[in-house]
Amino acid sequence: MKIGHVHLKIRDLNRSLNFYQTYLGLKVTEQLGDSMAFLSGSSMHHEIALQQLGATAAAPGRFDVGLYHVAFEVPDHETFMTVYNRLRADGIAVYPIDHRISWALYFSDPDGNGIEVYWDTRWAEGGAELWEGKDRFLDHDQLN
Repeated sequence: MKIGHVHLKIRDLNRSLNFYQTYLGLKVTEQLGDSMAFLSGSSMHHEIALQQLGATAAAPGRFDVGLYHVAFEVPDHETFMTVYNRLRADGIAVYPIDHRISWALYFSDPDGNGIEVYWDTRWAEGGAELWEGKDRFLDHDQLN
């Protein structure tokens, strides 16, 4: 068994399409008018389904049960840095973390849905085989 896709409810379809295409490089594989779109970064029909609810749709509270974030793996340090630099250049708050098994970027989409972009560092210099609950903030100098 594997995860096939994530379905996110959003307020504005065009705004979200622009975000997921610009920052994650996803491509639209199918769109149903202004109500739904399916995006993929692979040969799958979609990894992300976006469903527009409208501008007044309420967001879940910070301490409500629900999805914490969706994670996207990048193949290498160069791609990781490309995402990081693009987010920063556009003024999007991004939190880089060293999990020892991976480097991760945490940020939110326009509707507050949590996004993680990570690079698996288990076999890179300084990487660890197990997470062991140890996180460190990565500052800008460490990232380069």
